[in-house]
This record gives sequence, structure tokens and C-alpha cells, in this order.
Amino acid sequence: MEKAKIDRINELAHKSKREGLTDAEKEEQRMLRQEFLAEIRADFKATLESIEIVEDSAQRSDEFIS
Repeated sequence: MEKAKIDRINELAHKSKREGLTDAEKEEQRMLRQEFLAEIRADFKATLESIEIVEDSAQRSDEFIS
């Protein structure tokens, strides 16, 4: 996500705490948060899909002996 959008999310969050938001600002905040979360989910999914589990056969056989 662009730094400008993250800065805007933070700006709206601070304004919300200080004085409240207009309906238009609340909608903008909601849309920005949805976009932010969608990007986080996509990054997380890509990370999970790139994980490859490799077992060490020596370690695996030790588990059965113990």
C-alpha cells in the first residue's frame, strides 16, 4: 500500500479520536482499511503458499526411536 494511503489512515484515526469524523470521512476510512487488510491477506497468503516443508530423515527416524 502506498505510504500516502497509510498516512491518510493514520490521519483519519487521529482525527476520529480528537474530534470525530464526518460521514464521508468514515466511509473513506472504511474503504482504506478494507484495502489495507486485503493487501495484508494477499501478502500472508503468498507467504504461506511459498513455504516448503522439508523433513530431515535422520531427525524423523530419531523420533520413532525415542
